[in-house]
Amino acid sequence: MPRLSEATRAKRRQHVLTSAWSCFSRNGFHATSMDDVISATGMSAAAVYRYFRSKDDLIDATAEVGIGLVRDIFDYILTIEPSPGPAQTLTLIVEELRKRTQHPDYDLSKLALQTWAESLRRPALSERTRALYNESGGRLTELATRWQAEGQLAPDADPNSVAPVVAALMHGLIICHHVAVGVQAEELLRGLKALGTALEN
Repeated sequence: MPRLSEATRAKRRQHVLTSAWSCFSRNGFHATSMDDVISATGMSAAAVYRYFRSKDDLIDATAEVGIGLVRDIFDYILTIEPSPGPAQTLTLIVEELRKRTQHPDYDLSKLALQTWAESLRRPALSERTRALYNESGGRLTELATRWQAEGQLAPDADPNSVAPVVAALMHGLIICHHVAVGVQAEELLRGLKALGTALEN
């Protein structure tokens, strides 16, 4: 049998992973079996296990990709010149998160919820998830530092304190989308302005 090229191997690995995402989006991590994933791929069991040895491997890869996409949002925002202000940044985050829900076969925001729950029972995944989110927090701190330099954030503000607030809002938006009611960017900004005014009193 001819040896597969690296590009072909990468394409097949991604096919297995996205097939798993479809199963996970429908039934969750624990109600999905490797047999379900293998069936969804249309590949042989041996071929699937060549790329992922277990369901835990698939879950770990899902976490890596999902959190990497979150990090990519902030990497993209940091490339914009001039830097988008806080209001525009929150609008961009809401729009990017909305895009994550629109694939016809899977919902990456739903997989984020499952990953958070899974990390509570698996210390290794929890550690890796925390490390990846810390990377995203670093991007947010850099963005807040730019806001400060450009006069969009008070001179005495602490950019390190701004970052976790934005991160918490983003994660809260995902939860609201699935277990409560979706939040529009305009509604979020109105609420933040009202809360900011109240906190100053």
